[in-house]
Amino acid sequence: MKNIVILGAGTAGTTVANHLGRRLPADWRLTVVDPDPEHLYQADLIFVPFGAVKQAKLSRPRARTLRGGVEWVQQAVTRVDRDRRQVQLHDGAQLPYDLLVVASGASVRPDETPGMVGPHWRDTVHEYYTREGALALQSALERFDGGRLVVDVVEMPIKCPVAPLEFLFLADAYFTKRKIRDRVELVYATPLDGAFTRPLAASFLGSLLERKGITQETDFSAAEVDGEGHLLRSYDERELPYDLLVTIPTHRGADFIGESGMGDELDFVPTERDTLLMKGDDRIFVLGDATNLPTSKAGSVAHYQSEVVVENVLRAISGASPVESFDGHATCFIETGFSRGVLIDFNYEVEPLPGSFPLPGVGPFSLLKETRRNHLGKIGFRWAYWNRLLPGKSMFISRQLSMRGKRRPVALLPAHETGESHANS
Repeated sequence: MKNIVILGAGTAGTTVANHLGRRLPADWRLTVVDPDPEHLYQADLIFVPFGAVKQAKLSRPRARTLRGGVEWVQQAVTRVDRDRRQVQLHDGAQLPYDLLVVASGASVRPDETPGMVGPHWRDTVHEYYTREGALALQSALERFDGGRLVVDVVEMPIKCPVAPLEFLFLADAYFTKRKIRDRVELVYATPLDGAFTRPLAASFLGSLLERKGITQETDFSAAEVDGEGHLLRSYDERELPYDLLVTIPTHRGADFIGESGMGDELDFVPTERDTLLMKGDDRIFVLGDATNLPTSKAGSVAHYQSEVVVENVLRAISGASPVESFDGHATCFIETGFSRGVLIDFNYEVEPLPGSFPLPGVGPFSLLKETRRNHLGKIGFRWAYWNRLLPGKSMFISRQLSMRGKRRPVALLPAHETGESHANS
């Protein structure tokens, strides 16, 4: 019996496991390793601070998300021995593998920024990338009656790069509905030179921030938090005062990546951008947030990558060469408040463009345009996530970016007009 071992049962690992569980030859065994008894739908964490999602809706028992025939080992991984092709577990056991899939994700590390974790942590300094953090921030926002709220991205990469923008847009709506928006100053501090990494989207989203009265503090690399003084300091000695700080801490890959000598300085795995093989090892595939690829650490990326990994695992089993078919495709809904949203679709080479998605001229969703339908798409994706994506069923969207329905504008119009009359190239 030969062995495929998948490390991590988040979106990426679960999707691959459920796909492979139906297609593996009879002489191959499939094992998934993950210590967490629950599967968390991370996309809904953004709504928790605003009381829009109940805690009970955030997760499901892990055993219910894995198809029959997939063995789940509820253990943490301590190390991968690539020479012996073994995975060492926290309890001392060892799992042999013939092929390994690393889908171990990323986690926030607030301890890496001086002063962030201390007596003010989860009092006036918060994060929402974990269940516990999002719930603590919900309580803080309920108590917040005015002042300066700063949202800061410590450094890139982070999970769901648009989530900090979503938080600000939802905060604008939240305080407006509470009738205290005029008493709240919203500030976005980012190490980037704009609201996003690609020019058209950065311009569009920057205009949206401006329209909503949200200040940008760009090229801001946070060096430390002064909890007593309520100050966020950058490496170039700028200071941002705050009454409430919402931080997106440094993200790192799993600890075992570093312990195994498999990662970069942040413990993300160097990965071949087209095949999703680990660089230097043709028996290890990497996907989702665990990679060091120059694409978003987002659920849609894990979905598109999972199809490539499944195909290449099956090709490896049959002795065929891997296909070079992952193009960096990412699709992201961005909540903008007041039951409206924006959708962006892009890859390694093509930036987010206006148009319609997924069908040209039909949609039903609009790209780089703020609409109610885009908001409904994000909300409706919850059902698709649990009932189609995780079980490994078709999502009816190509894993490779399609240019059908997209338009290359000569210039962006103001935010309130964007998407209405862009010229074709």
